[in-house]
This record gives sequence, structure tokens and C-alpha cells, in this order.
Amino acid sequence: MLPLMLFAAGLGTRMGALTANRPKPMIPVAGKPLIDHALDIARGAGITRIVANTHYLPDQIAAHVDIPLSYEPELLETGGGLRAALPLLGDGPVMTLNTDAVWTGANPLTQLLAAWNPARMDGLLLLLPADRATGHRGTGDFIGDPLVRANGAPGLVYLGAQILKPEGLAGIAERKFSLNLLWDRMIAQGRLHGITHDGGWCDVGRPESIPLAEALLHG
Repeated sequence: MLPLMLFAAGLGTRMGALTANRPKPMIPVAGKPLIDHALDIARGAGITRIVANTHYLPDQIAAHVDIPLSYEPELLETGGGLRAALPLLGDGPVMTLNTDAVWTGANPLTQLLAAWNPARMDGLLLLLPADRATGHRGTGDFIGDPLVRANGAPGLVYLGAQILKPEGLAGIAERKFSLNLLWDRMIAQGRLHGITHDGGWCDVGRPESIPLAEALLHG
């Protein structure tokens, strides 16, 4: 089974007062913190090696979860954060999951694992059409398969769940960087792929998204 990285280090500034005294992964949605929704998905997929990164108010997350944590004294963004956590994750492909969303339907990580083909893929992203991505603003990120950038055309939204071969991270000079840099290198080689999520999803990045997420979960 592949290891999993949970992204939990962001400042959550779009949440306003809700993150004044707690990190975004600790915001409750449908009766439990967002990070617990992510952990339920991970454990439901049978994943046993789970790591999360932290930065803002890390003691609250450390007191709440029983998994290894990769503390970032300065925010490293998704790419730098994943690279810093690799000693805890081990060698080989890794899964990543954002902690600021909720899901319905098939387990997203189980779907990714079933579709993963390392012989032809360096990355596999879970996607939805923009009109099915609750709480998302925009027209979509990717089109095609192998994936290319949508560049403003109607496309598929990246949902924050993926499998990646992390070897390419070593060749990126920046200390702080987005995984977009790694994706673009995979796109250039025709090695970034995507599948469509079999279920619902809601981005919980703003306060007004919380009732949308709870309606999705209770629907």
C-alpha cells in the first residue's frame, strides 16, 4: 500500500475569523474537524502510513491526531512540503490528499489506487467537471488524457487527491514551490493522467462553503 501525505500546513486566510485561533484542518464540518474527514478516507482505503505537514498553530493538530507530522517553520507550499516530508513517507510513489474538502461516493484514494499504472504514469490526479465541483470557482484545470492545461477552456477540476512519483522533486531548485512545477514537467513528457471521481466533492476553502459541504454530506 502506498503512503499518504495530508496537506495541513496552510494559513487558511480565506476562512477569516474561523482560523483566528485554530488551523483550517481543525474547522468542524458536519460535526468533526476537516482533518478527521481526510483521515476517515485514508483509513477507509486501508492506508496505514499517513503523514501530515503542519505550520500554523501546529500544536492543535499534534494534540488531535496520532500520525507523524512534518513541521514547516516556514510554509514550503505543496511541492516543497511534500519534498520535506519524504523521509517520513519512504521511497517510491506517494499519495497526497488535501484536508480542506469533503467527499461523497466512492473512496477517492481507492479509485486512484485501482487506476494507478506506474508503467505509463508519473502522476495520476482525481478530477471532476467544473459544474460538478461544489464550492469551486473557475472553469477547470485540465483537459485530455494524458492531461494538458485547460488554459481557460472548460475542463476538469483537480480535487486535491493524487498519486505521484516524487523523484522529480529533487531536480527543482526552489525551496518553496507548488506541485504545479512537477505537473508541468510530467505534462511535457505525456506522463500526467487523470480519472473522474465517482461521487461528489466540495471545496471547503471559505466560510460560505461549510453549509454547502454539510448539505452534500447529508444529501
